[in-house]
Order: sequence, then structure tokens, then C-alpha cells
Amino acid sequence: MYEEIAAQTAAAMAEVLQAAAPAPGSIVVVGCSSSEILGTRIGKGSSPEVGIAVRDALAGLLAARGVFLAAQCCEHLNRALVVERRAAERFGLEPVWVRPVVAAGGSFATAVFDGMEDAVVVEHVRAVAGLDIGDTLIGMHLKDVAVPLRIAVRRIGEAHVTSAKTRPRLIGGERAVHPRL
Repeated sequence: MYEEIAAQTAAAMAEVLQAAAPAPGSIVVVGCSSSEILGTRIGKGSSPEVGIAVRDALAGLLAARGVFLAAQCCEHLNRALVVERRAAERFGLEPVWVRPVVAAGGSFATAVFDGMEDAVVVEHVRAVAGLDIGDTLIGMHLKDVAVPLRIAVRRIGEAHVTSAKTRPRLIGGERAVHPRL
């Protein structure tokens, strides 16, 4: 079961990375409900093993692209994010004093915190793309203009999957020229 969850997660993130083409050094946000993956209501059936499977499926893909992961915690930590300290320093993100655990932060964020070399928790990021596993509402951590991605992976386990990339704002009047991004 965990191998299938990992394979679905890797396939979904591969599609997001292909469509969004994040530059090395940028941030991708992931929200994940292990409960939803297992077919229960969000926050009602957390699974550390699922959190680890999702973390491990993402780690290699993101590292190969030189992209930072921001793992969204659950609502009990106000959807704060686990990031590597060097990402926080690069983007001027101020760490907060908390450590996610399964009951307050969620299985995925806890697994990411435990698996990072030097993890910190921050309150906000402005990610260039994101993957939402189980309707965890990652939109607050994306840059201002989010564009939905229609990827082939619609579910990871039993969890609904959505994803987005971002683009700069279009500004100017009728004379403005907007080159292809």
C-alpha cells in the first residue's frame, strides 16, 4: 500500500514540476492529509507511515531539481510550514518556535521535519507551485496569481489531488505587451 501511495505522489509531483518548471532555489509547497489518503476524514486517521511514504516520494524529485520543499502543517499549527533553514534564510523567513507532531502539525509535516537536515517552521511562504493532497488548502502559501494545473493524477490513495503553478501579475492597459512566460 505505501509503495502505491509513494508512486502516485511521485507521479503527481513529476507532473507539477514539468508544468510549473520551477527554477532551482525556488519553493514548492505541499499540503498532505494522511487521513484523507487512507479514506478517512481529514485529521481523523493520521498515519505516520503514510507521511513518511509521501515525504520520501517527494524528496528525490525536488532535490534533483534543486527546489525547496515547504511542507504545510495542519490547522492546529495555523498551516505553518516546515522548510530547510537555508530556505528560510534565503527568503528572509522568520522561524517560529514549534515542532510539528502527528496530533499538531500532521503526519506529513512531522515526517518532513524529522527527515530534513536542519528543519525550521515558518508561518508563510510564497511558493511558485504546489501540490495539495486531501484538500488541505495550500493556496495561502502560493504567490498571488495561481493557475490551476490539470494533472493526470487525480487521487493519491483516497485523497483528492489538486495542484497549481503561479505566474506574475499582468499589469497595464490596452497598450501593454505581455510576452509569453
